[in-house]
This record gives sequence, structure tokens and C-alpha cells, in this order.
Amino acid sequence: MKKVLIIIIISGLSTFTTKVFAQKMWVAPKSADSIVNPTKDLASSVKDGAALFKAQCEMCHGAKGNGKGPAGMYLNPHPANFTSAKIQSETDGDLFWKLTNGNSPMASYKNILTKTQRWDLINYIRTFKKKK
Repeated sequence: MKKVLIIIIISGLSTFTTKVFAQKMWVAPKSADSIVNPTKDLASSVKDGAALFKAQCEMCHGAKGNGKGPAGMYLNPHPANFTSAKIQSETDGDLFWKLTNGNSPMASYKNILTKTQRWDLINYIRTFKKKK
């Protein structure tokens, strides 16, 4: 009986640890690298993305994209900081995949936003890149 209980506890901890680690290390599959940003009119896309960001993302990710929105402080893990080198170094395909699929507490926008709207958001997120 003790061996069974120990195995159940270890199995539960393993599952918990895997979920926590997966949230902290949210990585898009390698296939996402091949997703190409189809945007033709970047200025228009960024403008549309800014409006979408304000309506859909700002509460969690903050007006400055730094992950410090008023609702984001209550989330675990905290929202991504779009000004970080880590996020800015991800491919457009990675960001598109993440925005499409979500990972709790980040919602999936596959059925909420069109593909064009998701690309507009990504193009706007790129404007948060820190200037050197």
C-alpha cells in the first residue's frame, strides 16, 4: 500500500512539475518557424494592431507591452514582457502560433481574431522592441 501511495504522489508531482515548467518555458514547436508573416502594408497593419492591442491585450500586458497591466498582476505566470529580448528574438511564426493556440492563462485567439488580426497584433508587438 505504501509503495502505491508513493508512486501516486511522485506521479502527481511529476505532472505538476511538468505543467509548471511548460508554462515558464512556453516554446512553440519547431514547425512554427516556417510560418511566414504575410503582411504587405506594415504601417497599416501596425495601426490596426495598436487598436486591437488596446482592446484585447493591454489589460494584461500593459500599455507599454511590459507585462504589467492591471489584470496581469493577478495571473500566474505573469503576462509576457514584449519589450524583452527573449520575446523579440522569437520568430513571427512562434508568436503567431502562441497567439493562435494560447497557454493558460493566455487565451487562444484562434476563434476570436482573424488571421489578419493576429498578424496585425504581432506587427504591433514588434514596435515594443527596445532601441539600442
